[in-house]
Amino acid sequence: MQTNDISIDMAEERQQLAIEAIKKKLIGKSLSYPEIFAIMDEIANERLGPVLTTYFAAAGFKEGFSDEELYFLTSAMVATGPRLHFSGIVADKHSTGGVAGTRTTMILVPIVAAAGFQIPKNSSRAITSPAGTADTMEVVAPVTFSPRQIERIVAKVGGCIVWGGHLGLAPADDIIIQIEQPLAFESFDKIIVSIMAKKIASGSTHIVLDIPVGPTMKIHHFHDADVIVRKFSFLAHKFGIRVVFDVNETYQNAGRGVGPVLEARDVFAVLEQLPDRPLALEAKALRLAGKLLSLCFADSPDNTLRNGEDIAREILISGKALAKMKEIVRMQGGDPDIDHNRLMPGKFSFDMKSSQKGRISHLHNAQITVICRILGCPTDKKAGMFLVRKLEDVVDKGDILCTLYSSDQWRLKEAVATLKSVPVYTVE
Repeated sequence: MQTNDISIDMAEERQQLAIEAIKKKLIGKSLSYPEIFAIMDEIANERLGPVLTTYFAAAGFKEGFSDEELYFLTSAMVATGPRLHFSGIVADKHSTGGVAGTRTTMILVPIVAAAGFQIPKNSSRAITSPAGTADTMEVVAPVTFSPRQIERIVAKVGGCIVWGGHLGLAPADDIIIQIEQPLAFESFDKIIVSIMAKKIASGSTHIVLDIPVGPTMKIHHFHDADVIVRKFSFLAHKFGIRVVFDVNETYQNAGRGVGPVLEARDVFAVLEQLPDRPLALEAKALRLAGKLLSLCFADSPDNTLRNGEDIAREILISGKALAKMKEIVRMQGGDPDIDHNRLMPGKFSFDMKSSQKGRISHLHNAQITVICRILGCPTDKKAGMFLVRKLEDVVDKGDILCTLYSSDQWRLKEAVATLKSVPVYTVE
């Protein structure tokens, strides 16, 4: 038998093993590592096809996975794709998300890098939201790099904020996400595996995981957050990764801008320490950076017990974080002289005013997303919404609640018309 015939036979055997494993999971049985690896390998190399991949995603959603299977899934996702390579402590951060306009990553990364730790942050683009971290960072610098380019950037300035979708890390995960997206049925187990596989492939050793909990978040209830913390802790222990959690109740975005440019303006307002900066965004970024720094300091060579949040605050107030952000922007090919004033939203705008006197009782995150997408987000980076008023604010009739921006006057007109049936605020 010739070599080509042997290769074809082996490929057919791997595919058959993957198919049998999917059938096994569909009837609720546990899978071994060889079975899970076969599935991940077939998906990663796009040999399984969308129908069978959908069956696997559905089986996992229906039956869930044991702790052992979660470990096998994570290992196989990492093994079937490339990896980034760093030495020493490699810091990272992730949020389970669900709220637009809370761009803590772009504040946390320069703080942690300025403190002397490596933080190669690869982030996502928006799929259904107004902006992802990669879309927002792209306002000030390119975000598409190869793994080797990222390693060189981090070696020079300590950190980066890049688009992870170009790297091909844990490729099977990206394909499964595309399958799940139309039905929006990603399970908690899948969220955990997805995060952990990407972090391991990125070389992360110390992670802060932001878990916002609320009616419009991915995680609706605190008991679900507890499940995620337990399973994530299990996987982190298995892979020798140090992790700290920030489980927080969230009802609105911490920033005031929604949309790439407006969110970047929020970030630079905090980094520049402007008087009218969004203080809630600053507080959350400092809390997350502080937890991550405390974790890193505990394992640093001098093993000094230091208060991470105090150090993060000093780095921010002193201007060291802003200086580090400008270094990162320059290394990624952007203009290091960028500042808050040069980040201008779309030229067409509309002030939405309150129709009555009262208190803002609800700020509807899902509706904000709808309006911002109509305005052109995230493709039109200058489109978006600036929230002048937030939850619990008292307003008079005629007060400006928010301002809409777009580079396209017709998109703006459509968004304004949509506000009548898709309200952003409830004033009582």
